[in-house]
Amino acid sequence: MATELDTALSDVVGRLTAPGAMLETVPFERFGRELPMLGNAPPTLPALFAHFCAQHGEAEFLVDGDTRTTFAGVYAAAREVAGGLVQGHGVKKGDRIGIAARNSTNWIVAYMGVLMAGGCAALLNGWWSGEEMAAGIELTGCTIVLADAQRAARIAELDVTTKVVVFEHDKPWREGLASLLAHGGGADTPLPELTGDDLATILYTSGSTGQSKGAWSDHRAVTQGVFSFVAQTLMVLTHMIDKGEAPTVQPCTLVNVPLFHVTGEVPVFLQSFVIGRKLVLMPKWNAEEAMRLIEAEKVTYFVGVPLMSFEIATHPNRDKYDMSSCTAFAAGGAPRPVDHVHKIKAALPHAFPLLGYGLTETNAVGCGNLNENYLAKPGSTGTASKPLVEVGILDDDGQVLPTGQTGEVSIRSICNFNGYWNNSEATRQAIMPDGFFRTGDLGYLDEDGYLFIVDRKKDIIIRGGENISCIEVEEAIYAHPDVAEASVFGMADEKFGELPTGVYLTKDGASLSEEALRAYLLERIAPFKVPVRLWQEHETLPRLGTEKVDKLTLKARYLTVWESEQKAGV
Repeated sequence: MATELDTALSDVVGRLTAPGAMLETVPFERFGRELPMLGNAPPTLPALFAHFCAQHGEAEFLVDGDTRTTFAGVYAAAREVAGGLVQGHGVKKGDRIGIAARNSTNWIVAYMGVLMAGGCAALLNGWWSGEEMAAGIELTGCTIVLADAQRAARIAELDVTTKVVVFEHDKPWREGLASLLAHGGGADTPLPELTGDDLATILYTSGSTGQSKGAWSDHRAVTQGVFSFVAQTLMVLTHMIDKGEAPTVQPCTLVNVPLFHVTGEVPVFLQSFVIGRKLVLMPKWNAEEAMRLIEAEKVTYFVGVPLMSFEIATHPNRDKYDMSSCTAFAAGGAPRPVDHVHKIKAALPHAFPLLGYGLTETNAVGCGNLNENYLAKPGSTGTASKPLVEVGILDDDGQVLPTGQTGEVSIRSICNFNGYWNNSEATRQAIMPDGFFRTGDLGYLDEDGYLFIVDRKKDIIIRGGENISCIEVEEAIYAHPDVAEASVFGMADEKFGELPTGVYLTKDGASLSEEALRAYLLERIAPFKVPVRLWQEHETLPRLGTEKVDKLTLKARYLTVWESEQKAGV
């Protein structure tokens, strides 16, 4: 049954999407059918940067330690960097330019410069090992990689022929990005003309195969994704105005999620250009530092993986900080335990917890559950984001299932990615002919259109918002010469949602401790992928009729052990 908030927001949607209104939709043909498109969204990211940086001008945009930069200042810096990339580094339209670095003002200027130069921003995962970065660079054919010193060192250890240009953080942009300007070019260098069909971004995603895939999007998909989030923000803002609760301060959020992830890139970073939101950068997550910044910078909106808002709500020093400015604590990237919803509301009664559901392949666009509705249905990821998104529950044949039946959650919108780079087979399996993207999650829609995720079809673990392919970790374990069999699976964790664990069987006569195996893995895969617990088996692992390892039996076998160890603090 529709809630009072649902009814109010439906009325707001009607007004904002009416002909001539800001969120008016126009038809656009994609996947052989007409999909709604927000007609007032800029066609490209450079057009978005230029328009909204001029509109917000001298308003503060970035706070990065002691450095503060305005919208106009960021745009001017990016324009010079774009010229340097075109003239000095030979960047051409469509070139894949890797970015491998932690969050900073100079990361943002470099990202903007790449896109304004006509390049495609290939956002390499900054937590990857050198081997994983090398694979990502090779996969998408990066012509240049812009890297900070830490990531450049990882890449340098391997046989990577791609040119790596090193830049620095914690310095004014002209000094930190001097390497991008050192060979000529600047604000007067002509830049290429772009359209919505041109290549914009590649984000890397781990699926059930264990191989990273490059999800590529054109400018139209990304800008429409940005404006889909703007639409949700405007709907809530209009509803507040209707109730006489219009905000009186500049919106502000912490950036504590990596910008190479779709959540950090689209709803947090890119949306902020449009709504004039100040971003306060946190290079490393720390709950108490987050609370200090919320108070000092008057942060109005918090978003991160679920464990972040939960750490704030349960922090012993929470009452030492005035966090009254922050009225929303949003989460995405991983499931939020139901009991966390009520704990957050109880600890921060002036604010509401929020939850979003989207994927790299949908440019983070999907569903949202907010305010009173989230408290009423804390187990749901919410309804499809209006006015662009359609959620379908599909069976194995691609047919839409009725309300209440469980199937594969699938999302259709103009914001969806175009495909996996140089991987037509994976693209064909993921995108249905009618445009539905199959997420790999299993769920159902209730009678009110609220989505409930019940299981995961893909063999992945989501640790604090970071996808881990079980197959990839298993392959790394099997590479050890003493391992005969192995299986990796996720175990529930209150902070991270899930943690990777597994079992292994050594070859006859071999001896291999858990500690030695974990040390071996730490040299080969990113630390967040290494199982936190590896139990040694002494008999052949149980099998299904298909001869695949029976993970459910193994997980059930060790679940009690895991829970006991968790309680004991092991």
